[in-house]
Amino acid sequence: MSVGLIALLDDIAGLAKVAAASLDDITAQATRAGAKAAGVVIDDAAVTPRYVVGFTAARELPIVGKISLGSLKNKLLYLLPAALVLSLLAPWAITPLLMFGGAYLCYEGTEKVYEALWPHHAHEHEKAVAAVDPNPQKFEDEKVRGAIKTDFILSAEIMAITLATVPEAPFWMQALVLAVVGAGITALVYGGVALIVKADDAGVALAGNSRPVSSLLGMRPRGLESSSRSYADRMTAPLTQGLGRGLVLGMPVFLKVLGVVGTAAMVWVGGGIFVHGLEEYGLPAFGHVIHSMAEAAAHALPAVQGAVEWLVSAAGSGLFGLLVGAAIIPVLQYVVMPIRRKLQRKAA
Repeated sequence: MSVGLIALLDDIAGLAKVAAASLDDITAQATRAGAKAAGVVIDDAAVTPRYVVGFTAARELPIVGKISLGSLKNKLLYLLPAALVLSLLAPWAITPLLMFGGAYLCYEGTEKVYEALWPHHAHEHEKAVAAVDPNPQKFEDEKVRGAIKTDFILSAEIMAITLATVPEAPFWMQALVLAVVGAGITALVYGGVALIVKADDAGVALAGNSRPVSSLLGMRPRGLESSSRSYADRMTAPLTQGLGRGLVLGMPVFLKVLGVVGTAAMVWVGGGIFVHGLEEYGLPAFGHVIHSMAEAAAHALPAVQGAVEWLVSAAGSGLFGLLVGAAIIPVLQYVVMPIRRKLQRKAA
């Protein structure tokens, strides 16, 4: 009995070692996959805040919470099993599905550019495609749905990149790596978005607080007059109040810049997905042109070669994305939507 017990304990210890090694391997694989998907993660973080702009401060965090929950569902409930099933049974379907999503990103981004350049025509297009409901709750729900749709495409790209980093791993490890990367990236992106959208409120609190150290330590002020402040409060208050005023003044500008970056990110990522998909189907011309332009620009500026090559590649993909989006806008407005309305009338 004692020998059998010792053998059993030895087996358990061996299994524990294997489990620990597997956990380390999963962590390492997830870290590598997350690093490769970093570009899309940054795009996701840049795109999301624009869906929160225009709402009252009280609704900002609840909206971010709804979008983050939708993002987590996208990754863990839909994309994770879909990615695993498609990789096993229909790997050929991954590219066209990603291209379809890329076309959606191109359309969304190009529509924002269209709205900035020709607001009247963009308004007419918006009315033709989807009527805006004046009800605040329905408007918020529509914004959240739009953000979750965009997140779905970006998340699909993240999951595809992640899966491509572990093609030879066992099925269970692929699933765990996808889950770890999906949950980690969601927490990172939407935690950052929550900080961004609430930074102006933090600025107001800092600008109006003359006792930052006492407030931080939970100390009660002895009076309202300035002389009652501690030495630490008197020394730090100008700095914290200046930081608060800077946040209040700077965040509107930062959010506008982030909105532009988010729009650029959509057409860049969407265009890049589309170019890569065309290469997969034996149409490498667009990809070759973009790559050649990026290499030529990088050779012309060797001191900043890597940055220039990345910028030119991103600009080329973005320009292609704008062309794709510009082609989709009239097709959607004058072909798809009229057909859809006719079918709806017939069904009614």
